[in-house]
Amino acid sequence: MIFIFFQKVLPKHFLSRLLGRLAHSRCRVFKNWTIKIFIKYFEIDLSEAVVTEIDHFPSFNDFFIRKLKPEVRPIPNDPKIIAAPADGIISQMGQIQKGNLLQAKNHLYSLEELLGGDIETSRLFQNGQFCTIYLSPKDYHRVHMPISGKLEKMIYVPGKLFSVNHKSVKGIPRLFNQNERVICLFETAAGPMTMIFVGAMLVGGIVTQWSGKVLPAKVSFPVEQANTLVFLNQGEEAGFFQWGSTVILLFGEQQIEWRADLNSGARIKVGERIGLLNNL
Repeated sequence: MIFIFFQKVLPKHFLSRLLGRLAHSRCRVFKNWTIKIFIKYFEIDLSEAVVTEIDHFPSFNDFFIRKLKPEVRPIPNDPKIIAAPADGIISQMGQIQKGNLLQAKNHLYSLEELLGGDIETSRLFQNGQFCTIYLSPKDYHRVHMPISGKLEKMIYVPGKLFSVNHKSVKGIPRLFNQNERVICLFETAAGPMTMIFVGAMLVGGIVTQWSGKVLPAKVSFPVEQANTLVFLNQGEEAGFFQWGSTVILLFGEQQIEWRADLNSGARIKVGERIGLLNNL
């Protein structure tokens, strides 16, 4: 309860901007020191990264959003497979029931509110399927396409920046509907699919491949932006977080089936099979 209380009174946007500035510092001594501490504390395996020498990262942020060698996160060559879009832990997954998603035990939240009040888009996912993936600070923070798709719409929803860790998910009702988020609607072989980047406390920003940096929302950015020229193949990078956060996937009714042995608390990695399309 104390953790939740302090989150409510702390200047979350200010702290996130401050962290972003520190993370982009190019002071060699400072950035090397913070990277070494981070690697030791979170037991980071830097051998998986394309860049393996600390000195070769211009800033802590460059280390944090480091790219991995393709062979350590192989992408399935099968259009039926839904590949994990991120490294992380499955917070919840299952069916969207009566327009609500499960956040935690005894905590539901509205699909329509999650989608920024977009009634038309929310209808596409009534009785569909969802998967919520939590990316902790130690995880790889680039987000990839679970299946191939064309971007139909992007919506930015302003909001708060509560932490999205396990304690917050259990203790803050409607957490994902309160936080800032970027909603990306794709047309895919399975039908409509939405991938939502949820901001969080200390997240320095969310970056997409087609629009650049979206958060923090200090700069002017259109609330809704359509771009019919963006097509991303399965496994292609869609964007990245500049700190730990959450990705939510939405699929329409009877479009897909999740892997039966996956449940809340399961750890997944990019490219791992998490489900199958029903219509292929």
